[in-house]
Amino acid sequence: MITTRPATPADLPVLLQFEQGIITAERPFDPTLKPDPISYYDIGAMIVDPEVEVIVAVDGDLIVGSGYAKEKPSDLYVDPPKHCFLGFMFVRPEYRGRGVNGLVTDALLDWARARGLTEVQLRVYDDNFGAIRAYEKKGFSKYMVVMRREI
Repeated sequence: MITTRPATPADLPVLLQFEQGIITAERPFDPTLKPDPISYYDIGAMIVDPEVEVIVAVDGDLIVGSGYAKEKPSDLYVDPPKHCFLGFMFVRPEYRGRGVNGLVTDALLDWARARGLTEVQLRVYDDNFGAIRAYEKKGFSKYMVVMRREI
């Protein structure tokens, strides 16, 4: 049975591996990523930060998924004034398609609701169809497209 819990500092070695899994998966979508080694997060600091919730999904003692939630200020011209931002969403390949991402997302949304937040946002590459489908299953919809080009 897969459950979720807050991450602890003892989880850091596995979570650092998950971070590299995310970078490996996203590298084909983003040619601007610097060569390895790179890091997206300071996961150790996030785990102990009271303003961040890092959740892990576990199957027994095995960590099989992760994600984080953080309260962020919204743009000054929109409501609500604050929102929840989700990131660090990862599921071990052999556990994909088993609802792990949904369990992690639900736990993070519970954290956001408990803080009085009424909106949640995340970022996903436009060509990452599998991730987009997973988020749409949880009620997310596309909001804004970021465009770029080299000059």
